[in-house]
Amino acid sequence: MKHLTPDHWARHYADGTTFRPLDDTERRLLARHAPAPEDGRALDVGCGLGELAQQLARSGYQVDAVDFVATALDRARTDHRDHLESPGVDYRVHDIERDDPAELPHDAYDLIVFRLSWAFVHDRTRVLNRLRERLRPGGVLCVITPVVAAVPEDRRHIALDEAEIDLLRAGWTATERHDADGLAVLFLRDPREPDLARPACADKGRPSPHALTGAGVVVTDAGGRVLLGWSVRGVWELPGGKNDAGEDFRATAVRELAEETGLVAEVADARLAALLMDSVHGIPRMTAAVRVTAHTGRPVVTEPHLIRRWEWHDVADLADLAQPLFTPSAHVIDTIWPGVLPAVPPVHRYPIAPTEAPDPGSP
Repeated sequence: MKHLTPDHWARHYADGTTFRPLDDTERRLLARHAPAPEDGRALDVGCGLGELAQQLARSGYQVDAVDFVATALDRARTDHRDHLESPGVDYRVHDIERDDPAELPHDAYDLIVFRLSWAFVHDRTRVLNRLRERLRPGGVLCVITPVVAAVPEDRRHIALDEAEIDLLRAGWTATERHDADGLAVLFLRDPREPDLARPACADKGRPSPHALTGAGVVVTDAGGRVLLGWSVRGVWELPGGKNDAGEDFRATAVRELAEETGLVAEVADARLAALLMDSVHGIPRMTAAVRVTAHTGRPVVTEPHLIRRWEWHDVADLADLAQPLFTPSAHVIDTIWPGVLPAVPPVHRYPIAPTEAPDPGSP
């Protein structure tokens, strides 16, 4: 997934570039599956030039149209100046990933829509969790997205593949998918209630022969969110990996963090919290739980054959991920934040006496 900055999008809109227009199929699907209730309120995320927001307003919604690029909203107001006297659309600058959800204009919505924008969201799980908390009872979240099979290879970054679509649908009781000439139109209803009995951990298959020793790395951002990678094998996992011969666990953690995510840390900022021993397919496995307390850089996917993307997750959400945690990662998280996960598989834990102050990233 490409990292496109606000400056990129500002130039995009300033140059007069547009997106695929809203078509009649999309309009019919929205009217049929997400009609405006009385006093209905909609949130258009990544509204761009405001075409969808105006369509929703004409269908009866009061619309909060948000985008993180002011240039887009300036063009939207200009393009739709004939409608500025109408109370139907309120354009706001808001970064759905980085700004506080409390800064959204309203607390709850009957419809939340991402049109052609979901593929550009990096921390999708966290964003989805926070937005579905703002759906009114009976509300619907709609994602309209290109699909990988319908775009050229050099434009795959704007689209979702089937695995990503399945992940998006996993946390909902009722989901519908429709086609609009190469776009998938998804309607998601009734967020699934937390199920503490649901398996929260899984392994990724039989490992290659190896003395299974390595490190799992807990690193958090300024908001206390923990970094997890969405694996090509269908589990969430911490950064980390096997240690090289003669390499201590803290050095392994720092090296693997840099190699897998591009984040740079010093060994002095890596704290060994515990050694954890379990087994997989009859092979003993030793994992060092390492907490990195300072780093620089931004997470990027450097090994796409292993990790599809990196996301910052709110710690409180980890107990109810729609997909499982890699078992050693669950053991490490349970070591750093005891009790955050409702249940983890058995493990032999050998705590290391701390020599520093308590972890500042605890929730």
